[in-house]
Amino acid sequence: MKNLLRDKTSLKEDIEIALNAQAKMEAEASSKYLAMASWLERNGFERSAEYLYRQAEEEREHFLKIFRYINEVGGNAVTPVVGEVQLEYPDLRSVFEVALQSEIAVTNSINRLVGQCRANHDYATEDFLMWYVKEQREEEKNARRALELFELIDVNSATGRFVLDKEIAKIGGHE
Repeated sequence: MKNLLRDKTSLKEDIEIALNAQAKMEAEASSKYLAMASWLERNGFERSAEYLYRQAEEEREHFLKIFRYINEVGGNAVTPVVGEVQLEYPDLRSVFEVALQSEIAVTNSINRLVGQCRANHDYATEDFLMWYVKEQREEEKNARRALELFELIDVNSATGRFVLDKEIAKIGGHE
């Protein structure tokens, strides 16, 4: 049956495999953000936690969008197994350093996938992925902004940490 289905789609097998890998990466990002939000909430940073809860949900939506695209074009979307994620962080800043590293890794992965689509002349999938290219610009900008706030706000005082928590919550136009 798989060969018959493969004949009825323009989605090349290597692109399907890469899309499933990207979907897994998005699902893992959702889990990472959820764990980060939990750490933040447990440590009194409720507004920053809300920001990362929103990010977790957004990453889940990114995962589902790819998952559904694969099936839509006649491929086989695979439900990914998500491994363990980091649950503890040494401090507030390290949460957002990891978040930025994660966003950069996702951007690089999306860029490689777009290049693979071009090389395979899969312009439909490339077009689909352009939404992710734009989205990743915003995601990286927001992650960098969170780290910039650490340079602008004195986090060595309770008041500074309170202000930082409020300002992080505003990233991306929220609150």
